[in-house]
Amino acid sequence: MILVDTSAWIDYFRGLDAAHTDLLDRELSQNRIATGDLILAEFLQGFREESAYEEAKGLMDTLEYFEMVGREVAIASAQNYRLLRKEGVTVRKTIDVMIATFCIANDLELLHNDRDFDHIQRKLGLRVAT
Repeated sequence: MILVDTSAWIDYFRGLDAAHTDLLDRELSQNRIATGDLILAEFLQGFREESAYEEAKGLMDTLEYFEMVGREVAIASAQNYRLLRKEGVTVRKTIDVMIATFCIANDLELLHNDRDFDHIQRKLGLRVAT
């Protein structure tokens, strides 16, 4: 199962031709894509046009869905953020650490287009879909 970050969804809906959007398209056809509460909120909030929002929400509604944030993930995310900072890495958005921590804890691959996840991959062993 592959969890897809908002960064990859945005590129996909914009029609960007790239390796990560091609992979997303292939994996969608095989029903191997999942989403979660954090990604759903972050992604859907960006739509201005109602029709585009409904199209995106319709696709999200077909995916396997995870409740990503609870007490354990919140605490593990804080620990991971602190560890990264100790290692000289400052992640720009806390939500990225939370998404990565959820993936690590649940042995899920993450598909993304966000350099913050590259640091998390190197320092914490995040599995990234390629």
